[in-house]
Amino acid sequence: MANEDDLVALLKRYVRQETVDPLRSVGRTLLFGVLGSLLLGTGVVLLAVGALRLLQAWEPLDAGWSFVPYLIVAVALVAICGMALRRIRRAPDG
Repeated sequence: MANEDDLVALLKRYVRQETVDPLRSVGRTLLFGVLGSLLLGTGVVLLAVGALRLLQAWEPLDAGWSFVPYLIVAVALVAICGMALRRIRRAPDG
């Protein structure tokens, strides 16, 4: 009976080592990735709003040119998205 108990304990340790522990580390990595992307997204939105307000306060863009700040910020956000997508698609180094 001792051999069977040892075998069961060995199998339990092996299953835990090969399934549960790697899933925990993946979960941590996923958690940090999601939190990081949320924080970066919030930061980009706040910077875009700040840039928009700064450009709107600039006097040469008054009256007929009031659409230009929106256009500049939109182009900047599209460029940031393009850089992010290009970085995501690039194969990891190493």
